[in-house]
Amino acid sequence: MKYNIRGDKLVVTKSIKEYIEEKLAKLNKYYENNKDLESKVVIRSKNNLQSIEVTIPLNKFILRAEVSDKDLYAAIDLVVDKLEGQIRKNKTKLKNRYEKVDIPEINFDFDIENDEEENLDIVKRKNIDTKPMDEEEAILQMQLLNHDFFVFKNIDEECVSVIYRRKDNKYGIINVK
Repeated sequence: MKYNIRGDKLVVTKSIKEYIEEKLAKLNKYYENNKDLESKVVIRSKNNLQSIEVTIPLNKFILRAEVSDKDLYAAIDLVVDKLEGQIRKNKTKLKNRYEKVDIPEINFDFDIENDEEENLDIVKRKNIDTKPMDEEEAILQMQLLNHDFFVFKNIDEECVSVIYRRKDNKYGIINVK
C-alpha cells in the first residue's frame, strides 16, 4: 500500500510517518492487491487534541475513519482499530453484496469470531408534515427538539432540506431538489 501522509498546519516527523505506515500495514492482510492501493492520511492538531483521518478509496467503496485523542500515537492506534473493525463488521455484507462483482482489492478469506450478519430491519417509520421555514427557524426547531438533524421545507431554496449538527458543533445542510 502507498501512503500519502500530510499534516494540516503541523509538521509530520519521520518517526510519526514510520509509526503510521507500520500500523496501517496491519490492514494489508485484508487486501489482495495492496500495492495498487493508496491511503490518504491527514493529521491535525486543535485545542490540545490530535486528530487523524485515514481514507482508503477502493474500487466499489471507500474506507474512512477519523479519531481524535490527546496523544497522537493513541489516535493512530485507535484509527487503525476502527478501520479494521469496519472491515470485520461488514465482511459478510460486503461479500454478499459484491459476490457476483469482482472486487480485486478485498480478500474475504479471513475469519471473524462472530460471523453473524447484522440485521438491517427498519424498526420505525415516521411520516412528517414539513412546514415552510427558513434555515434559522429550522435550527431553532432542531434545538428545541434536541435532535441532531431536522427536515423542513426550505423557503429560501424552494426545496426540502435537512439541517444537521456537525462534529465541530456547526451546522450543515442537505438540499433535496
